[in-house]
Amino acid sequence: MLKLGILVSGRGSNLQAILDACAQRRLDAEVALALSNVEGAQALERARQAGVSTGVVDHREFASREAFDQVLTELFNAKGVQLVCLAGFMRMLSPAFLRAFPNRVINIHPSLLPAFPGMHAVRQALEAGVRIAGCTVHFVDEGCDTGPVLVQAAVPVLDSDTEQSLSERILEQEHQAYVLAIDLIARGQVRVEGRKALLATPRLNPGRLFHPVPA
Repeated sequence: MLKLGILVSGRGSNLQAILDACAQRRLDAEVALALSNVEGAQALERARQAGVSTGVVDHREFASREAFDQVLTELFNAKGVQLVCLAGFMRMLSPAFLRAFPNRVINIHPSLLPAFPGMHAVRQALEAGVRIAGCTVHFVDEGCDTGPVLVQAAVPVLDSDTEQSLSERILEQEHQAYVLAIDLIARGQVRVEGRKALLATPRLNPGRLFHPVPA
């Protein structure tokens, strides 16, 4: 069973999707520890209600990003964490942290990367006038949303969309995409070669998530 460490900063809806999938045995995984840099984050309460250990590590108390990440590393290692999942974690991770978990840190981003990396991806998509938006689960590297893409899900952009309405439809797909990505890793079906995340078994097709949400 794959042991997960989750990093959160906010309400934690993707964390909830992962917790639900673990509880329903749709994932051969368990959340060993959920950590936040924000005291009182709703995500921590979600984890506690599921019986998951939680902790708060306030980044403002550290002189450097590396010192902060070292504490995260030690806490995850103490719990035997094998895969770190960023679920609305609003901090960049240091190279030292990524070296501690090589190709074992994943993130979900509300765009079809490499389009619209960074903050306010949905707003960027609307301003650019794209017809298709979506989300991406990717491995984390030292850049900003630049790591190998693992799973993507497409969502149509409607003429009537606001940032909120499009974000909500993308979020529905995020919950499915993140669980699928973790499942592929838990079953040993993913390998990373350079800038690509490849499936070990061609019959597995995460492309089934490439579908629009009905309007």
